[in-house]
Formats: sequence, structure tokens, C-alpha cells
Amino acid sequence: MSDSDDLFVRTDPIFVNKELLEISHVPDEGRIVGRDDEISQLASAVNPAIFGQSPSNVLIYGKTGTGKSLCAKYVSSRLVDTAEEEGTDATYVYVDCAQDSTETQTVQTIASSVNTDETDIYIPDKGISTATYYKRLWRILDEKYDVVLIILDEIDKLEDDAILMQLSRAGEAGKLTNCKVGVVGISNKIQYKDRMDERVKSSLCEREFVFPPYNATQLNDIMAARSDAFRSGVLEEGVIPRAAALAAREHGDARKAIDILRYAGEIAQSTGADTVREDFVVQARERAEVDRFRELIRGSTPHSKYVLQALTVLSLEQKSDDLDTPEQGFRTTRIYEVYEQICRQEGVDTLSLRRVRDLLKEHAFLDVIEQSRHSGGSAEGSYTEHMLLEDPEVVKNVLADSIE
Repeated sequence: MSDSDDLFVRTDPIFVNKELLEISHVPDEGRIVGRDDEISQLASAVNPAIFGQSPSNVLIYGKTGTGKSLCAKYVSSRLVDTAEEEGTDATYVYVDCAQDSTETQTVQTIASSVNTDETDIYIPDKGISTATYYKRLWRILDEKYDVVLIILDEIDKLEDDAILMQLSRAGEAGKLTNCKVGVVGISNKIQYKDRMDERVKSSLCEREFVFPPYNATQLNDIMAARSDAFRSGVLEEGVIPRAAALAAREHGDARKAIDILRYAGEIAQSTGADTVREDFVVQARERAEVDRFRELIRGSTPHSKYVLQALTVLSLEQKSDDLDTPEQGFRTTRIYEVYEQICRQEGVDTLSLRRVRDLLKEHAFLDVIEQSRHSGGSAEGSYTEHMLLEDPEVVKNVLADSIE
């Protein structure tokens, strides 16, 4: 057995502060790039809160990786600091609705987040009714705060509008007498508002903002602002521009762009290279896409993967038939036919068409596929088409590894 000096590398030759390239890392003000207008507009909407007045409720739309959550957290944090200077007790709460999707989970998370040692109110993880969580939440807010901003990230993942109804009408309903509540909803789906309860829509949707995808220049600046994650002189000159161009052309997603940069550095590490070269960027892009998709389908049932495989087969056939034809979706019945073939090959019984339809909805929920409703006229009626949002080659390779 080698001694520890032979076993471990004490100095990282590529990275000096790799945390700057982690998705969970929240950058400071100087590293927020390309969102000055959006930050100003959001700050304007919630500005009354610094004086203890009701902030506007806000809905923020935009694709993944466009800075929605980052800007909402940044503005909320600045608001709390500024409010304190004005003698206003303010706070903000962040809720990931993909994790806390039920009314009870959401109100428990909010109540637990705003509770402090200064109150004698107990917020258990579970064991009390939703109504009791609300009563304790209202008590905490009225006793402790003048204003609270509640950020509901991935708000479209909520099971229903119950929590939105409660929060948006707490003052009007007499639940709160001292504290003002503002809601910042964040969604990747611009059509989310269409399925909201009309009463909630009228009280919640006071201001709406759309965050567009980042362009190549902005992505370049975002990555350049984090280039000190690497040791001086390690990044070759063309690496960041190449990564920015790739990301802008495909999705405009800052998270994916940063992933590519991190993976390029890791490839340099694993190959023993002295520098992060431009040709590593293409390899890193492929690795980032595979890892991201593998994470998305982790834990999926075998039949969920068979359904996705069926859509992938159809997408690959379409791609090879005519490269000049725009991609089109496939009807549920067509996908089901291919799914049946796959089940026969695997030697398993098929699920019903209705259950396959549900599995497709689950994939749409995860933004793996996109669903669209169409009308075939009086002869055909309405039907749903499904289109793969991922690169079918990537999906094919990941499924090949995961389906045993």
C-alpha cells in the first residue's frame, strides 16, 4: 500500500476555487451578469416593502438557467437589508415547490423558515393539520415582521392553488393585521397562469416579467466572471468563447454553460493536461448533457423508460428520414405502438394506453418532453402530440445504460 503522499494530490493543478462553478453556488453581486434591467424591474415591484407597505405580487417566467431564482434571491436579500435601514422588520423565504409541492409541505416550510428562537411557537415537521400550520404562521408573521416576501420557485409544481389563495388574500381575509405578504412566483412555463384559479389570478398576477435566454456575449461574461475558479494561466484563450457560443446556440442556459466549463476543467484534470484546451469544451458539452439527463430519469420505473425509449426511437427515425424537415411531435397512439414492440422485445407485459399517457405526462412534468394539444376537426377530434426536448442520441445512450 502506498503512503498518503503517493495516494493523494495535495495541490489541484487546474482549480483554485471550484465552488464558483457549482450549480448550488449563489454568486455575489459582482458576478450577476446580463440581468440589470430585470433586477431593476423586480426591485421596483417590491420597493414599497422597505417602508412596511404591501409589495406587488410578481410572476417571473423564463427557461431554466436564465437567472430567475438568482435575481429573485438577490433582490429579496437587498430588500431585507434596505428595509432594516428604514426601521422596517422584513424577511424573505425561499421555497422549492418541486420538493414541497403540497399545501401542507409549503406552509410548513414557510412557517419553519420565518420562525426564530424569540417566539414560543413550535413548528413541527409533521403531525399537525394544515389549518394549524397556517394559524401558527400568521401568529409568527404578525408578532415578528412588518413585511415578508415569499419566493415560490417552480410554482407550477404545486398540486393546486390553495397556498396561493391563502397567501395572496391573508390581509384581506383578516388572517394578518400587522404583517404584509408579497409573493414572487417563478416558473419555466409561460402558460402556467392559464390554469390558475381566476380568484388567485386576479390577486396574485400584479406584475409579470419574462427572462429571455442569455445570448453568447452574456454567457461569455458570466463565465468570465467565474474564471477565477481556475488557476492563473490554466484556461486557454478560446475556451470561454467556445463554451458560450455552444450554449447560446443550443439553449442560452447559464447553468449548462457553467457546467460545460467545469467539466472541461475536470477533463483536463483526468487527462493530466497542463491547461484547459478548447477541444475539451466539446467533450464537456457531451458529458454535461448525458449527466444532466441521467439525473432527470434516475429512479424512473422500467416502463417509464420504455415509454421514453419509444419516443426516442421515433425521434431518431424522423431525424434520419429528412434532416431539412422541422421536428414534429408524435401522437400518443403512435408512441404506444412502439412501446408495445419494446415490451415484447424485453419479454414484459404492457401497461394500458391510459397508464402510458400518464407516464408521458410525468416526462413532460420533468421537461424531458413537450406536449401539445391539436384539433383534428370533426373527423378526428382533439389529440396530443409529444416531442422529445433532449437530443435523441443522448437519450438513447443513457437509456441503453439504465435499462437492463
